[in-house]
Amino acid sequence: MHIAPHDNQNAPIVGAGNETVPLNYFNIVHLKAGETFRYAVPGYETCIVPATGTVDVACGGFRAEALGGRGTDVWDGEPEGTYIPTGREVEITCRSGTAEVFVAGARFDEVLEPFAVRADELDLVQYGSDDTKTHRKIKHILGQKQADRVGRLLVSELYTVGQGGWSGFPAHKHDTDRLPDETRHDETYNFRFRPSHGSGLQLLQREDGGVGEAYHIVDGSTVCIDKGYHPCVVMPGYEMYYFTILGGLSQRPLVQYFQPTHADQLHTIPGILDMVAKFK
Repeated sequence: MHIAPHDNQNAPIVGAGNETVPLNYFNIVHLKAGETFRYAVPGYETCIVPATGTVDVACGGFRAEALGGRGTDVWDGEPEGTYIPTGREVEITCRSGTAEVFVAGARFDEVLEPFAVRADELDLVQYGSDDTKTHRKIKHILGQKQADRVGRLLVSELYTVGQGGWSGFPAHKHDTDRLPDETRHDETYNFRFRPSHGSGLQLLQREDGGVGEAYHIVDGSTVCIDKGYHPCVVMPGYEMYYFTILGGLSQRPLVQYFQPTHADQLHTIPGILDMVAKFK
């Protein structure tokens, strides 16, 4: 499902219990200096990640001050995040002139403890190559390093390296719990392009081999992945970024099932097996 960019007025873009991706939650919050936004999402753990700007986060007695700090766009510095336990009330207060804040969530019943992830605590992965048109960088905010502090939520930022190329290739899926071969993880993306008038395509290839769907993705597009193989591509001359939310049904570690017709390319793309191992 593709959700076109729009003024969501700080209301969830993907709300709790969404029909397509019930394991995910996603909101974009826009604030001006001194403004505060409050939320609680019963049944979902969440993660606050400033796309741009700087915010203070308060959750009960926990505080994360001066979170974020990126300037004009998501290429302008490293991400930071704060984990918010299931259902807990939280306040986000803007410290910079303006702030755009991503709120990612996954369905989870237990209540854990809040914590912040600073720029020097990210898990960074770079793989692929210019020759294979698959060169990209991943910045895990809630990744393997936080495995014992989070329930079902994985949060990352993915960047194409260079201009043009494929991401999520070889095509893979994760729509069925059938360990050890695959896990059910709903997935939600929000895309950005540099320059911002760039665009790309998100493919959804169905497992039965029938003709799938293709969405024209632009700056600010949100895509919800419920099932099927789902590579995406950016047009030549532009860079692509996407904020990635994964919520697991029965476990947090992601097990991807690669499309058999393309699985041999796992051995031709440099570093891809290391990338797969990081989604834990």
